[in-house]
Amino acid sequence: MAIYLLQLLAWSVFIAALLLWPAGTLAFPGAWVVIAFFVFGGLAMILWLSKRSPRLLRERMASPLQRDQKPWDRVWLTFFVLAFLGWLYFMGWDAARMGFRAVPPWLQVLGGLGMAVNMLGTWWTFRENAFAAPVVKIQKDQKVIDTGPYAVVRHPMYASALFFLIGMPLLLGSWFGIAFSVVFILGVAWRAVHEERALSAELSGYQAYAARVRYRLIPYVW
Repeated sequence: MAIYLLQLLAWSVFIAALLLWPAGTLAFPGAWVVIAFFVFGGLAMILWLSKRSPRLLRERMASPLQRDQKPWDRVWLTFFVLAFLGWLYFMGWDAARMGFRAVPPWLQVLGGLGMAVNMLGTWWTFRENAFAAPVVKIQKDQKVIDTGPYAVVRHPMYASALFFLIGMPLLLGSWFGIAFSVVFILGVAWRAVHEERALSAELSGYQAYAARVRYRLIPYVW
């Protein structure tokens, strides 16, 4: 588990640098709250999964580019990760440019709550699905999961990510960051559609599951 903790430390320091460097100051409360979410959320995931599902922990901490991954997903995930890192840098700069006062405090608190909802949604997903890999691939012995959040939407982790993608720019205080959230949400929706094509073609029972659970991300909407 030590290697996972070192990975978390390195990632947290990198995220902190991406937010604080362009801001040009350490007096950036929203950034420190975001960093705390990454640190404590990651630590909680590592400790919990190390006991409940070591296999899933290995998957979540593995490289975002894997041998069995669908080729189109390698391309998608590469662009997504690079865009995400650029987004963080931009939001640090944008919040500082506006004196960290562009977004009212109550909306920043709402953004923090959105990030907390994302963490809870991710935990619920991991609790139900030991096959929740970060890449699109069909795993050995993989089966359709239709309990917990999967009884509500077909992609609960993506659904909870919507709260993260909207909540983080609000918490950081970047209106332009919110504008870019739309692009990320559309990208997640695109991936969900293409992931379902792979699951329908290769995972037994998925087509019947998709017929039972009608919505991908948002109940009664899509």
